[in-house]
Amino acid sequence: MRTMTNFQSGLVWFGAGVSIAEILTGTYFASLGFVRGLLAILTGHVIGCAMMLFAGLIGGKTGRSAMETVKMSFGGKGGLFFALMNVLQLLGWTAIMIYDGAAATEEIWGIGSAIWAVVIGALILLWIAVGVTNLGVINKISMAALFILTIVLCVIIFGHGIPSSAPDGTLSFGAAVELAVAMPLSWLPLISDYTREAKEPVKATWTSVVVYGLISCWMYVIGMGSAIITGESDIAKVMVKAGLGIAALVILILSTVTTTFLDAWSCGISAQSLSPKIKGRETALAVTVVGTILAMLFNMDDITNFLYLIGSVFAPMIAVQIADYFILKKDHFSENINVRNVVIWVIGFVLYRILMKIDLPLGNTLPDMLITTALSVVAGKVSPSKEKEGKKE
Repeated sequence: MRTMTNFQSGLVWFGAGVSIAEILTGTYFASLGFVRGLLAILTGHVIGCAMMLFAGLIGGKTGRSAMETVKMSFGGKGGLFFALMNVLQLLGWTAIMIYDGAAATEEIWGIGSAIWAVVIGALILLWIAVGVTNLGVINKISMAALFILTIVLCVIIFGHGIPSSAPDGTLSFGAAVELAVAMPLSWLPLISDYTREAKEPVKATWTSVVVYGLISCWMYVIGMGSAIITGESDIAKVMVKAGLGIAALVILILSTVTTTFLDAWSCGISAQSLSPKIKGRETALAVTVVGTILAMLFNMDDITNFLYLIGSVFAPMIAVQIADYFILKKDHFSENINVRNVVIWVIGFVLYRILMKIDLPLGNTLPDMLITTALSVVAGKVSPSKEKEGKKE
């Protein structure tokens, strides 16, 4: 039953966008200078959010979860690989987000990062227990607080005008675009878990993607601006210097909880695709506990390789889905494994890893997706077709 309104969809993805991980990633763009950095952020988000939109529309129109839509292209058993990869990446994100949130709050109130990890983990458990469609007043209050506090933070950083600095050449424009693509791309394997619940799936998908894209760009710009002005890559230290105090704690904790909740919740939903015996909510709770423990035990300061791994797996995956659903209009859900699409995905994966070594002006995700989509369309037109035509609502 579809219960989520467009407004609820906007709130969910506002919370996803307001993220410490996004602000920290934004600090890397300082080396480009403000103007070129802003252009790289906007370019990357247009590319990444376009992929999010396609993925969300497939789930919204079919009423299937993200990993169930993957089976439409790769077959029932073929989709299990991507479900497993999604579970692992979402577990990784859960741990990374809790780690980042705990490390940041520790800078403001030094009671031990492990203790902060437990506090943040406990709040995420509360969010999961309440449920995405039942958060109601809690979510509205949280989002209002985040909105106000992020505006305050923005005013503090940019209150004296647009920062300026000369590029230092440590990050190329193409690599920066790829870092901007990476965040919306990381949400691609789970957006359908929410658009499938929408009363108006197409409108909800557009709302979700536009809200997330704008807020994510905002977070990147905050990170970049703070790094240029203060020379500081740790946003918590910037908040301390700005005298935000308790307000900084609220920003850091709420932003971590509202974002990580989506990772853990969707991890549970994706796990259900692996076996009907798996229960989504219970799995999400377990993932939060495991993520909290991992955040307490391991250093997770540099996540760039993790982001690129996500891109290499999921960019060619959605390219194949786009070709099948929107162009070829095929549905392989009833098959065990669609070998043709699996082979095309492998080619796309290898191509992505090769393109990573080449400094392209628009990054490597876009050319990888275009080539993979073209291969899918050509193969689909040339090879004998036994598949059913995909149904569209």
